[in-house]
Amino acid sequence: MFTSLRTPGDNDYGATSDRMEELVNAVPGFLGMDSARTPGGLGITVGYFRDEEAIAAWRGDPEHREARARGRKEWYEDYVVHVAKVERSYGLG
Repeated sequence: MFTSLRTPGDNDYGATSDRMEELVNAVPGFLGMDSARTPGGLGITVGYFRDEEAIAAWRGDPEHREARARGRKEWYEDYVVHVAKVERSYGLG
């Protein structure tokens, strides 16, 4: 789970975000994600992975590591990452 507060401006964020989505979809064990962002820049993205091996593969991807470094320098005023295990998930639809 990645909660972030964006800096103003795009600074290539949109294109990089699209590329990260393309890359994570190719990670074996990636199950999907949910994401939302407010007009004020607060965003929450929850990525679902089959196991810790899949999480490690995503974390170790060279392009993802580069994007994380850019995020710390350019795109985020603040962020928090939570890694958690989902024991149960259900909804109305």
